Amino acid sequence: MPVDAEKEISRLWRALHSAQDSTIKTFYQWRNAAVGLFPNANPSEIALKGWEAMAHDLGKSYFPRLSFSKGEEAFLRQVAGLYVNTWQGYGAVVKVEKGSNPMEAFIKWERCPWPSFAKDFAAPLKEDVAGCDLVLQITLEMINTFMGTNFKIETQKAIPRGEGVCLRRLYKP
Repeated sequence: MPVDAEKEISRLWRALHSAQDSTIKTFYQWRNAAVGLFPNANPSEIALKGWEAMAHDLGKSYFPRLSFSKGEEAFLRQVAGLYVNTWQGYGAVVKVEKGSNPMEAFIKWERCPWPSFAKDFAAPLKEDVAGCDLVLQITLEMINTFMGTNFKIETQKAIPRGEGVCLRRLYKP
């Protein structure tokens, strides 16, 4: 039986989007379930604990992919690329842009599904920014400790704050 490549690619594309949506929905379903179980708890604190757990697992998953063999500048770009790959896996449109010096890169999210799901599940958008920032900070701290580097990351713009893009600066001070 011949394979219809276009049909198969379309099927895989739909399955990928479904899996991406399911991952984010599961996070917010978990958040809302925990809020229901602990009505006196701060919902944002509950969500941030979830983001923190996600960050620790993500950081550990980065370790086998890290290589300092091409020098510190290439390593900084590699870290930026890991962030891009992670958020692309969630369905974001994100890329790395060069900074003004070799030890600086900008990670730019042009579209990200997380804020839309936060709204759908009645989570505050400031919580979405704080959670994403927490994941980026914790994973970078883990990388710095593991590799003996001293990189920093800062959020300059955020989609949930109405700024059109999320823009993070990854750099060595």
